[in-house]
Amino acid sequence: MGWLFGTTTTMVSADEALPGRDTAVAVAERHAVLDAPLAPPYPEGSQVADFALGCFWGAERKFWQTPGVITTAVGYQGGYTTNPTYEEVCTGRTGHAEVVRVVYDPAKTTYNALLKVFWEAHDPTQGMRQGNDVGTQYRSAVYTHTPDQEKAALASRDAYQAVLTAAGYPAITTELAPAPTFYFAEDYHQQYLFKNPDGYCGIGGTGMSCPIGVTPAGDA
Repeated sequence: MGWLFGTTTTMVSADEALPGRDTAVAVAERHAVLDAPLAPPYPEGSQVADFALGCFWGAERKFWQTPGVITTAVGYQGGYTTNPTYEEVCTGRTGHAEVVRVVYDPAKTTYNALLKVFWEAHDPTQGMRQGNDVGTQYRSAVYTHTPDQEKAALASRDAYQAVLTAAGYPAITTELAPAPTFYFAEDYHQQYLFKNPDGYCGIGGTGMSCPIGVTPAGDA
């Protein structure tokens, strides 16, 4: 998707970011594939995870296909602009990354299992890009909601770094931070590749397996 708009690879400052707006985008009631709530409230006992791994169209499909996932949604996170539009995010002047919010049942899957999907679905060493998609909005990131998620994310990153280093890859550039405000993307982006089966998907991993399950964090 990077070829459609700007390809800024330098993060905008808070002072230079677009101001945004007070009104959030309208969100559909149900997930087009999983027939679950797209927005809160989510089922009791469910947990939330946020991941950025390039173009969110293909990234979301990776997670809605994962067993134990209740629902997914795409949006914008990690920047400054309030309630940004897709066009604004693609200018690089909001600071946001394209992200996937994953709501999962901890009785049916684990956060570590989701981390494994995340690491293996993209190349986390590419900085402000993912494949042909270039720009700060395509950076790799894990935004955590609890101390346990942070511990698991750090442990999995270090374990995967060892695998990538042995294969000749450079350092992982993934941003790890507490989850900032999540802004839902416009409806036409939600479950995009279900609605557009032949649509663009820029997601592609390194081919290296992430050794989740043998990290000190265990099955977080």
